[in-house]
Amino acid sequence: MLNVETRYAIDPETAKSLDTSGIRKNFHVSGLFEDDRINLVYSHYDRLILGGIVPANGDLVLDEVKEAGTSSLLDRRELGILNIGDKGKVTVGGEIYEIDRGEVLYAGMGSGPVTFGGAGRYYVLSAPAHHSYPTRLIRLQDARRVELGSAETSNKRVILQFLHPEVADSCQLLMGYTEFAPGSVWNTMPAHVHDRRMEAYLYFKLGVDQRVFHFMGKPEETRHLVMANEEAVLSPPWSIHCGAGTGAYTFCWAMAGDNVDFTDMDMVAMEDLR
Repeated sequence: MLNVETRYAIDPETAKSLDTSGIRKNFHVSGLFEDDRINLVYSHYDRLILGGIVPANGDLVLDEVKEAGTSSLLDRRELGILNIGDKGKVTVGGEIYEIDRGEVLYAGMGSGPVTFGGAGRYYVLSAPAHHSYPTRLIRLQDARRVELGSAETSNKRVILQFLHPEVADSCQLLMGYTEFAPGSVWNTMPAHVHDRRMEAYLYFKLGVDQRVFHFMGKPEETRHLVMANEEAVLSPPWSIHCGAGTGAYTFCWAMAGDNVDFTDMDMVAMEDLR
């Protein structure tokens, strides 16, 4: 069963006038992962689609999504798939890919319907595409690893880059995830913005009572969202995106926009945050 929710883009002046429920209604995403359902959010920020697919009792097929305006979703789009569950099986273009937990499958423009099966729990991201790149399964050992931070500053972490120019080609979709060492909780601090790309986070591997406080907004006008396990946040191009948790966690980051230059960001000095 397919369910699609549309989220419209709003400007920073409107965003700063919202109360907690208004902030959550526009930027917070929950309930993505339901058995035997394809739940998608179609965002007007760079037309990114994010979603959860759980084929608990049989295969699920991602094909036509009315909001995309094409007969099949990948007619003019690309797709990144992260498995956060057990071993899964995804079929693209008639070829079956067995995808383990923590691995990413890329499906290029024109790949046709995508079938999800096995014991996987799939987080999917799709952006408009202009070129057809080959479908590719990126194993954990093939990801680019960037180790940052320290225990002393509570941000010792490793960034695993999957859809990245040094790992796998894509049109505009950048994708990977960041894992924290025990005792480390701060992500992406000092903060930054990149007005040329929007971003989406999925927080996962959180305990039942664990939360992440995600910070967003213009640097001089920040707000926060309280995030539970397997909840996502849409981050507009004008917004910072960082967070702190009540314990170690993992988050999947994805970007879409003008370029695939991961380092294209405008840093925000700590003294400028409000």
